[in-house]
Amino acid sequence: MAVKKIKEEKFVVRGDKLIAAVKRLIKEGNVRSITIRNKKQEVLVRFPLTVGVIGTALVPVLAAVGAIAALVTECSLEVERR
Repeated sequence: MAVKKIKEEKFVVRGDKLIAAVKRLIKEGNVRSITIRNKKQEVLVRFPLTVGVIGTALVPVLAAVGAIAALVTECSLEVERR
């Protein structure tokens, strides 16, 4: 059985660009989870994503990201990929 590698990446994003960055990552399709942290590196929210997440299932995720974007000026995204 093959071992699946998990790759982690970190991006710094301004609050007004947060939703666009999350949408772009979700469209890439190989993202397992997204963690949003504030400037102090405290976890604000973590979204696990599954292979079948599409359409209306993303509405609550994007609504939460939008609320966070309104509150932070700068944050970091930690992305786990397959």
